Amino acid sequence: MIRIVSLVFMLHFSMMLTSQSQDEWMTYYERSLGMETPRYTETIDYAKRLASASSWVTYTTFGTSLQGRDLPLLILDRDGYSSPVQIRAAGRIVLFIEACIHPGESEGKDAGLMLFRDIAINKTDTHLLNHVSILFIPVFNVDGHERFSAYNRINQNGPKEMGWRCTANNLNLNRDFLKADAPEMRQWLTLYNRWLPEFFMDIHTTNGADYQYTITYAAEVFGNMDESLSRWLDSSYVPYVVETMEQEGVLMFPYVSFRQWHDPRSGLCSRTATPRYSVGYAATRNRPGLLVETHMLKPYKVRVEATCKLIINTLRYLNMYHNTVKRLVDKADKKCIFGDLSGKPFPLRYELSSNDSIMLAFKGYKYREVKSDITGSKYFIYSDTPHTFMIPWFKENLVVESVMLPEAYIIPPEWGEVINVLNWHGVVMDTIENDSLFSITSYRFSQPHWHNKPYEGRIMINKFSVTTIYENRMFPAGSVIVPVSQQAARVIIHALEPESPDALIRWGFFNAIFEQKEYAEMYVMAEIAPLLLEDDPALMKAFMGFNEEVKNEKNRSWLISNWFYERSPWYDEQKERYPIGRIEW
Repeated sequence: MIRIVSLVFMLHFSMMLTSQSQDEWMTYYERSLGMETPRYTETIDYAKRLASASSWVTYTTFGTSLQGRDLPLLILDRDGYSSPVQIRAAGRIVLFIEACIHPGESEGKDAGLMLFRDIAINKTDTHLLNHVSILFIPVFNVDGHERFSAYNRINQNGPKEMGWRCTANNLNLNRDFLKADAPEMRQWLTLYNRWLPEFFMDIHTTNGADYQYTITYAAEVFGNMDESLSRWLDSSYVPYVVETMEQEGVLMFPYVSFRQWHDPRSGLCSRTATPRYSVGYAATRNRPGLLVETHMLKPYKVRVEATCKLIINTLRYLNMYHNTVKRLVDKADKKCIFGDLSGKPFPLRYELSSNDSIMLAFKGYKYREVKSDITGSKYFIYSDTPHTFMIPWFKENLVVESVMLPEAYIIPPEWGEVINVLNWHGVVMDTIENDSLFSITSYRFSQPHWHNKPYEGRIMINKFSVTTIYENRMFPAGSVIVPVSQQAARVIIHALEPESPDALIRWGFFNAIFEQKEYAEMYVMAEIAPLLLEDDPALMKAFMGFNEEVKNEKNRSWLISNWFYERSPWYDEQKERYPIGRIEW
């Protein structure tokens, strides 16, 4: 009898200890019953506790924000390894999870902390680390995270309070991956170049229409990534997670972007992401990724739990197919390193076909169209009644701009800001020690147009005309030669080829070359213009056309004078000439 009582007591005591242990490791999110997300300090404290309690977890930082906060990084590895060399030597691949690049969208942070706790502390699903190690940024935009308020996301159903979308100096980090204006992004790129993780997940919350899906997603499978990686992502990984999640009660669907805003009847559009965006950037580094967008109108607890399941299912898949992922990534890297991209057109810009589409079932809600008495525009009010719409899906992305690749680019030292950007991307460059003459191709621009307001802190060029030029050009000592045949080849091309949507020239890095710095007095050109027209019928014809074009302009006389100056030997031959040269094969 005494022994039975003793056993009952011990069992009860053991259960109490287990309960206390579980309570000790509850996250802030769990303690709030899924209603709240922790502040920065509480997040960091919990991350450090995980690292102190488990040899599997490493807490470190990868930089500092503008306001002086550490940029946190958690590493989870079954041997406690914390370097890419150690982990790759052990035969494992790396899953990189990024949360709170937009801090109002915090599901990834709370899901990731619980996942680390469950595996490292509770020893649940430890097999998920057999062939995969995890890098986890719980909060990327740490300063924006601390602009905490209940009023930061007007369209979103929880949490109770959340962070702000942009950094302390109002930059959106998920527009900054290529141009790297933000110090936080530059430090992120240093981290990324060190690890080059095999798979990337960037976790967000969407805006937009109402529908039944808890998660929408985007994967780069439309042409802007290595073909073998795209095919694998589209035919293997995506179907696996979508089907597995549905079996677990979570509906997933491609990222919802309608041809007409919010109206499912107009059809769904899926476009390639340019390298300014997270998964678009990963694609240029030959790395598959998944943009995760939990649905803003679902309760916060539902969104966090769905995110947890998606990460776990991704880990399951990557453990099963780790060798396949590694082989495909290595193959894509070798294509870049050994120059396999040359000799054929390299796609720079895509447009969505308006003709090719397929029909698919979209699980939305019945809605009605209402006209606003205030704005006069129409909007939709969604009901609680599920409804499946059959809608066209436009996903055929057509190449509209491409380029044949040079052997290398050459950049003069005065464009150091551009050289620095390439450095942050881990691009390998060689510096010339003496002034040298190079036979190059380059570009001359005309008819530039700028956006009429700033975008991400820059005045971007909207459009320009481009002409290819061939010349011998002197480059001064300190110029850098950028070979294209290297792992970061796609980044180099998108940064330096003007027809790329995210080329640095389009971001305004070269705006000064479009400025005219010398002018001719009208009384001087009045004497020179007739001499230029003598015995030149082509110039006379061009002038007649221009004269007609400006006949109603108030400053017509000056425009005509400057038109002749531009065609005289005194005009600046470097104006609108691209400073970067292409060294051909």
